[in-house]
Amino acid sequence: MTDRASSVELPAQSVPVVDRCDVLVVGGGSAGLAAAVAAKRQGADVVLVERYGYLGGLASGGLIVLLLTMDDGAGRQVVAGLCQELVERLDARGGCFYPPSAEWGDPNDELVERYRRMGLVWGSAPHKVRYSVAYDPEEFKFVANTWVTEAGVRLMYHRWASDVVRDGDRITHVVFTSKAGRQAIACGTVVDATGDGDVFVLAGEAFDLEQVHPWLWFRLAGVESVEGARGPAFRTVHPGQVLMPWGSAERIDRRIDATDPDDLTYAEIECRRMVMEEVERLRTQVPGFERAYLTDVALTLGVTESRRLRGRYVLAREDLDRPFDDVVAVTGHWTKYDCTYQIPYRSLLPQRVTNLLAAGRCISVDHRAHHATKEIPACFATGEAAGIASALALSRTTPLAELDVGELQRTLVRAGAWLPETAGR
Repeated sequence: MTDRASSVELPAQSVPVVDRCDVLVVGGGSAGLAAAVAAKRQGADVVLVERYGYLGGLASGGLIVLLLTMDDGAGRQVVAGLCQELVERLDARGGCFYPPSAEWGDPNDELVERYRRMGLVWGSAPHKVRYSVAYDPEEFKFVANTWVTEAGVRLMYHRWASDVVRDGDRITHVVFTSKAGRQAIACGTVVDATGDGDVFVLAGEAFDLEQVHPWLWFRLAGVESVEGARGPAFRTVHPGQVLMPWGSAERIDRRIDATDPDDLTYAEIECRRMVMEEVERLRTQVPGFERAYLTDVALTLGVTESRRLRGRYVLAREDLDRPFDDVVAVTGHWTKYDCTYQIPYRSLLPQRVTNLLAAGRCISVDHRAHHATKEIPACFATGEAAGIASALALSRTTPLAELDVGELQRTLVRAGAWLPETAGR
């Protein structure tokens, strides 16, 4: 007999506290990785919790293996710090490629076309060479594991944030669900780097939700020529292998809510079907792909937008090139030239919870500004800012919203981040 009740009652449960830390970073994508390493380097005791079995999120498991972009489109690097360190670590292992600094901002057509074929030039002409980076996702995962281990961050995989415990306006514990059941971690501050804003939603903070077309990126090897491919087909660090990003297969027939598991189930099945159809089309219809074979399909859907925090400041499209006194990160725009967004500290701050920061693609921005702030370099920059801010606030025993932003800016610059000369100096 089927129980048709609309809800069920669960018994009260005592959840064990399995760890305690100064800074708890939830989500191990680019922002979470940066936040954890940055906070630990400032002397905080840090736990990093990730729902999958690897770090990087879309930057590794999603095969979105392009750092777009680390410059302003006019030849000046504006994302440095831990993102630059990532490039150096990957480069030392032969795991990435990028234009040399002497070519950044160069409008030479031949150079632009060379790097466009690598996925490093986007947007509308006239183009210039960008400081963008292509890399291997497995190298990223290895470098990330090594990085957090060297830093002394306690890493916990295969746990999903499912609840928070609050004392007034402070989060005292985050509860995680796994095959081991429910477990809690006590914390001083929390960085929500989940991408979907899971923690600030559990804490009752306001947010905006965008519905999107998802994609599954994939890679093919055995490719002799990409000239006849429909849509972009980018060279990777491996000879004969190409990256097929969004646009390489047709869109699914509707936008989805990436926080709805039923929508995600539909998208997973439909996107994978279309990937396999496209692989077959390339093999049978496109010269140069006759011997191509599928090496990997992204482990996670290419969803780059869902929930966005409605924080103390919502960075808007109109803020392009606008200076902010409380700037803590800067990003160029991957499809526009000679422009930047300065990201204010207030865009990381929720309106009510006093010991929580957002980092990465779920920070407080509007839909149009999000096109720039969602990118991997920008996520590294906001993650680094959130990690250092969390550590400083604890060491100064001050609420995050009352932190001396000038000190935060100076600390970021000393750590290697790039900020405008007027920031905190």
